[in-house]
This record gives sequence, C-alpha cells and structure tokens, in this order.
Amino acid sequence: MRNVVAVIMAGGKGERLYPLTLDRSKPAVPFGGIYRIIDVTLSNCINSEVYRILVLPQYKSQSLTDHIEAGWNIFSAPLGHYLRIVHPQKRVGEDWYLGTADSVRQNLYLLKRAQASNILILSGDHVYKMDYSLFKAFHEEKGADLTIATFEIEPRQAKAFGIIEVNESGRIVGFEEKPEQPRVNPQNPDVVYASMGVYIFKADVLIRILEESTEKDFGKDILPRMIHSHSVFAYPYKTNNRIRDYIYTTEESGTRTRVLTEKTRDSTYWRDVGDLDAYWNANMDLTGIEPFFNLYGTQWPILTYQGTSPPAKMVYASETSENYRVGKALDSLVSPGCIISGGLIRSSVLSRDVYVHSWSQVEESVIMSRVEVGRHVKIKKAIVDKENRIPPGTVIGYDPAEDRKRFTVTPRGIVVVRKGYYS
Repeated sequence: MRNVVAVIMAGGKGERLYPLTLDRSKPAVPFGGIYRIIDVTLSNCINSEVYRILVLPQYKSQSLTDHIEAGWNIFSAPLGHYLRIVHPQKRVGEDWYLGTADSVRQNLYLLKRAQASNILILSGDHVYKMDYSLFKAFHEEKGADLTIATFEIEPRQAKAFGIIEVNESGRIVGFEEKPEQPRVNPQNPDVVYASMGVYIFKADVLIRILEESTEKDFGKDILPRMIHSHSVFAYPYKTNNRIRDYIYTTEESGTRTRVLTEKTRDSTYWRDVGDLDAYWNANMDLTGIEPFFNLYGTQWPILTYQGTSPPAKMVYASETSENYRVGKALDSLVSPGCIISGGLIRSSVLSRDVYVHSWSQVEESVIMSRVEVGRHVKIKKAIVDKENRIPPGTVIGYDPAEDRKRFTVTPRGIVVVRKGYYS
C-alpha cells in the first residue's frame, strides 16, 4: 500500500447528531466507551498498512484535533509515514471547504507532492472493519478509474443513501442521491446497493477532474458525472471483504472454543452513524455475549488514545431483602475510571470516569465521560453526554412526554441529555 494516500472527510457539522455535536464535530463524538468515531477509520488504515493519511476537518474541530494529536502520534517521518490534520487555509480562493470534493481540491498540492498512484477517499463517521488492500486489489484488477464500495440495503432504506445501479460485469451505470423510489435491482429485487462513502480513485484521474471542474461534492456532483465518462466499478463489500480474526464457537458439549477464521461477522458489518438512533444502535451492537461489532479482536484492533484512568471498580455485594445494594454490570462495556457503587448496569456502554451511586439502574444506554448518576436514578434507552451530575431520584427514558419537555427525544424514543445539562 506504499502507493496509496488516504483522505478522511472529517468536516461535517453532524446536525442530525445534535446535541452531541454541540461542541464537537461528528467524527469526534465518543463511541464504544473509550474511542472516538474517527478511530475506526484510522484503525482500518493502519491495519490495511496505509501509512499516509490526510484528515480534513472544518466544523468545531478542536476536540478532534486534540484527540488525534494526543493519540495518533505514531508515524515515522523517516519512513515517509504521516497523519496530517489539514484545516481550511484558503489556498485557492476566499472560501472555506464547500463540500467533500472541494475540500480535496483545495489540498491538491499535498496529493501531487505525495506522487501516489491511488487515492482513498474515506468518511470519518462510519463504523466498520475493512481491508483497504483488498479494495485496492479489486480496483486495479478491474482497471477502474474509480471504485465505490457498496453495501446491500432494503429498498425502503434508500432515501438515506446514495444508490448505485450496476450491470452484470459490476460496472456502475446509474447513481441517485437519496431517492424516494430507487430503481429495482434486476439481479436481486429485494436489495439495492448503497454507496458506503468509501472510494478509491486513480490519482491522476482524480487530480485532473478536480482541476478541470468547480463541482463541490463527490456524491452529488462528481460521481454521477464520472459513470458516463470513466470506468467506474462497484466493490461489493459483504462479498469481498475479509477480516481475519478470532471468533468463539460453542461445541455440542457446551465448550467454547477460540478459532482463528478467515472471515468474521465483522467483515460484513457497516453502520453510518449519521443520526442519533443510528449512533445508539451502533453502541448497542457492541454489547452482548456475541456482539455484532467486536472490539476485542486481536488481529484487527481498533486503536485510540489511552489515558491514565484507574481500572473500573464495582462495589457492594449486599443482596439481603432489607438492603439490595449490588454493584453489577451485565452485558455492558465499562471503561477505565468507572465506579459502579451499588448500582446496576445492563446492556449499556459507559465511558471513562462514570460514577453510578447505589440503588440506581442504567439500561440500554450510552453514558459518556465524567457523568455522576445519583442514588435511586433510573435511566433507560438514553444517551447522556459528558459532564452531567444527575440528581438522586431522577427518571429518564420511562415517560416520553415528560422527557420531551427537557431533552431531545429521537423518533425511536431514545432520550438524549446534552453536555452539562445537570451541572
């Protein structure tokens, strides 16, 4: 992968993730307890041996910049490796980044300097594991000018994605951005192909197109035009992606065995966490005995900044009828620095330094760092942003009408408590 440069789009406002994006960009939103969303894409790059990376932020980028500078300073300049955070600089005009394609256009000098043969364009707000070396091999085998990674979805979901039409050879012959009524796929009418926002271009083709046009966005402008003038192919992610890692299998005797397999369920997992319901779903996918997305694989690790918080602690074990006071977490992720002091955590994700007091319950929720949950608090199906001190006896997630008076409530009924609401 020496001849590849990755460009990560990290400038989106994330309006559908508000209020989590009140003070941070979408890729900087915490995920899975100890990570930021962008860590997943960056980890895919490292695990795929892509060591030249440009991150293009814009909107409220300080939190993202701080995280990358603290946790991703792992590259060797003498080897030609780098991760560069490229803020808008108005090098080619008086505008800030006006879209995904425009952000790359404004930094073409960096791509020309790199002299790469292929350019990966990636999103910093998706959750998936992908071997980009297999993606590149497919792209070169097809002799494509552009290859787009695709994911099978139901037609009713099409209005949230860019939808691709392919012919029998896999060449893309149509592209619609978020259609209400997508065209039926003749090969399989039960699914349509959604763009994953993961592209690989021949470098000279991308540079020429951006220099000769003023189009601002890849999905809305560049891609629909290219399918008529260039060789553009679809990469079926579920079929071609292979993540080699350990899985657990249960024998008839009941024994669980750890097996290294050529393709895990992580190979077919992809989530666009662009709205609050999708974000909550992706976090819930991490919990359970066999999570849909596995953070514990050793062959394809998800990397991040590691702080110095102490180990998580669970205290009190009194289960008498007079004083049921148990510090317990079930089917949950509990990060360093957390103290579960006589409370019950079930099917939830707790970030660093969360304190849960006695007789409280947290179920199917995402609790971010430095949140204190007071005694006799009940929280269910919620996202609680950082730096909240929830008063004793508070109930969240049980009465939608009451919750809407104070908080954001999603279409699915997930309650979102903004940063510092309880100060």
